[in-house]
Amino acid sequence: MSEPIQIAVVGSGYVGLVAAVCFAEIGHQVVCVDNDQGKVAALESGDVLIHEKHLPELLKRYHNNGIRFTTDLHEAAGGSEAIFIAVGTPQSETGDADLSYVEAVACEIARSLTSYKVIVEKSTVPVYTNEWIGRAIERNGVARRLFDVVSNPEFLREGTAVEDFLHPDRIVVGADSEAAATLLAAIYAPLTSGAYYSRPQAISGCCSASQPPPLLNTSTKSAEIIKHASNAFLALKISFINAVSNLCEATDANIEQVARGIGLDRRIGPRFLRPGIGYGGSCFPKDVAAFRSVAEQLGIDFNLLTEIEKINAQQKKRFLAKVRSALWTLRGKRIGVLGLAFKGETDDIRESPAIDLVQMLLAEGCSVAAYDPAAMERSQQALPASAQLRYVEDAYAAARDADALLVLTDWAEFAALDLKRLAGALRYPIVVDGRNLFDPRLMQEHGFTYISVGRPAVYPAREVELAAAGTV
Repeated sequence: MSEPIQIAVVGSGYVGLVAAVCFAEIGHQVVCVDNDQGKVAALESGDVLIHEKHLPELLKRYHNNGIRFTTDLHEAAGGSEAIFIAVGTPQSETGDADLSYVEAVACEIARSLTSYKVIVEKSTVPVYTNEWIGRAIERNGVARRLFDVVSNPEFLREGTAVEDFLHPDRIVVGADSEAAATLLAAIYAPLTSGAYYSRPQAISGCCSASQPPPLLNTSTKSAEIIKHASNAFLALKISFINAVSNLCEATDANIEQVARGIGLDRRIGPRFLRPGIGYGGSCFPKDVAAFRSVAEQLGIDFNLLTEIEKINAQQKKRFLAKVRSALWTLRGKRIGVLGLAFKGETDDIRESPAIDLVQMLLAEGCSVAAYDPAAMERSQQALPASAQLRYVEDAYAAARDADALLVLTDWAEFAALDLKRLAGALRYPIVVDGRNLFDPRLMQEHGFTYISVGRPAVYPAREVELAAAGTV
């Protein structure tokens, strides 16, 4: 392992907290800064605040012994060699990334610089942000020789963020100075040398001492574009397979078979070829919009990004149409909902298509009983319980006396439900699955009317027999 480096991480959200804890895990001394005193106090007491595998154990292991939390950016920056900016870059009304938090942090860092520091963009930012950070620091009276600005984008998936950080496909460092590139190489040396993976307590994953992750050195502008282009391409794959699933439904083809046939092509690969109700979360929606906005500002025709967004929005409307086709009318219907987070294994509901669909159901006059293994508290803040909306204790309670059960998030525990018990709980054994968690033949055997995405609907054997006899 390399010598510990003093690191400050500004921001304690998904990116900042995971980065801070993982830097401590690979041997560095970290101070994590946030201006929210309540959040800092919670982290100091051991509350990780977000649902993320491995995070509670690592925070407990390194609390005050590798990582500490503070609201004092001046003190944290002054004692660190590298300062990682990991604050939010929310989407503005025009689709641009709102960089006001990044600018505010840059200006505050400027007031703390008395010796050379490397300022690292860890937040997802558009191209040219590096230059603006440098300009903001210089405008606050700091000599250019006292700092460099580096782009080091994150490629973390919520739910597996710790593993993704410690076992990355690649580590991208966009640096325009040798000194900055050397410091970042030293920070990531425990991973790129393979030394970390020889430790007995190392988090397991795809990398190893013999196959460590590659370090890709680029210019700052290239690194900034790599992040947005990566997320836009992944969103493209999701929207593409959703569009293909619609074609499969129109022709009675099976999207699972089609996706496998596509994914076995090594040029394409199987990942992100799962159809569903559309992408959500804190990254893809805003990053696609920001990438499109940057292209427009530079006079680049990138209408493909608009089509990605359009398909994603339509997918939720198509799913609601599936529910209507299963129930005929929606007003007054009792609907059970499984899943509120934008994806499984996280409690994040930002831009969640599940939340959007619950709102659409309520607008249609349905009453909803909803359950999510981790996102209930956040959901209740966004959508308070009411006469129409109840939050229940488990999946079977969501199904109890419902006219139909909707699967909106791909939690593993939903795929493992007792189908016999589930059928007994429902008023009518109707499941509309937006994540294709179940085997259609198995659902038919258990007496369900089962409607999924991009696959032919199946009906209970008795209904099929009556339809064949012309009695229904």
